Amino acid sequence: MHEQQRQRAGELLHEKGIDAALFASPASVTWLTGFAPPIQTGPHPFAAAPPLVWWDGERFTLIVVDGLAGAAASFAAEPDGDVLAYRGYTIEAPIDSATHLSAALHSLWEGRSVARAFRRIGLESWAAPAALRDALSDGPFAAVQWIPIDGWLAPLRMVKTEEEVQKLRENFRLTDIGHAAARNAVRAGAREIDVWLAARQAVEAAAGCRVPMGNDCVVGYRAENIGGWPLDHALRPGDSIIVDLSTIRYGYWSDSCATYVAGAPTPRQQAIHEVVGEALAFGASLLRPGAVAGEIDRQLRRFIADAGYPVYPHHSGHGVGVTGHEAPRIVPYSQEILAPGMVILLEPGIYFPGETGVRLEDAFLITEEGAIQLTTHEKRL
Repeated sequence: MHEQQRQRAGELLHEKGIDAALFASPASVTWLTGFAPPIQTGPHPFAAAPPLVWWDGERFTLIVVDGLAGAAASFAAEPDGDVLAYRGYTIEAPIDSATHLSAALHSLWEGRSVARAFRRIGLESWAAPAALRDALSDGPFAAVQWIPIDGWLAPLRMVKTEEEVQKLRENFRLTDIGHAAARNAVRAGAREIDVWLAARQAVEAAAGCRVPMGNDCVVGYRAENIGGWPLDHALRPGDSIIVDLSTIRYGYWSDSCATYVAGAPTPRQQAIHEVVGEALAFGASLLRPGAVAGEIDRQLRRFIADAGYPVYPHHSGHGVGVTGHEAPRIVPYSQEILAPGMVILLEPGIYFPGETGVRLEDAFLITEEGAIQLTTHEKRL
């Protein structure tokens, strides 16, 4: 699992003259190992740090609190993988996971001189919590040259492996199911939260487990109607509602958006929905290897402006993977070039704050010939 990712990471680190590396960002950990801890209740309450990955120049070691060791066990079966668990919760003594994490890290070098074995060690320093920094500040680590490697894996993550594409396809299947349920729940008198819960119940029933979900579920008459969590705002006859759904399954995200109306749409709603749909189709036609992300953004914004409507203030799209928004970003400044294997979301919109709004979003896999649409949810009003 994720062997290609580890191979590409190792090649990059060797190329940069890095002898060993410690990865601390959740995105890097999932991308390298396929391990994704449960996130719905936040970080593990007894962990001194999020899951970590240590690379010794050849093998990768996933470092987790003992409460996550069972979920991480499959990585230990990988030819180039190990799992190292440190104590978190116990009834025998006060909880001191920071000390146990430090001991676990020191054990990786037991009986050898870190300074002699590894001269340059890469560290994702921005994601390193205080307990981790403390553990790396003394003992065998004091003489090590720590090299910041923050963001080094992000360019590698842009092009997906077949394994990653399959995980993304499963997430898009779930969001399609969620949209079908949301559409059926949109009616006068229903609240934003009612629509959201209908989508969530359908997704979790299909998955057979709890599934973390984002992003937006907002009625058109909100003063800030571009996005937001669902609340108890009720739909009135003719009100629009933007439903932007992501699921997080196997450590990977989906994304998608549609706009529905409680009852018959108004002429303005019909008109802007048609323009946004045409903009989405136009944007899809621009997706091909060699296309520049910023140019796609510019053409999509011009399409909306030429139709006589206010241009949306958010991005035109983005990549997706082990985080909800990844490079390449479809934004004005981006010079990133599309390549086969990238998965891109496009999401143009038109908004009239306090009245109504429309956003439509689909996912596409860039291929040698162009792009394949991965989302299939119904987007008609």
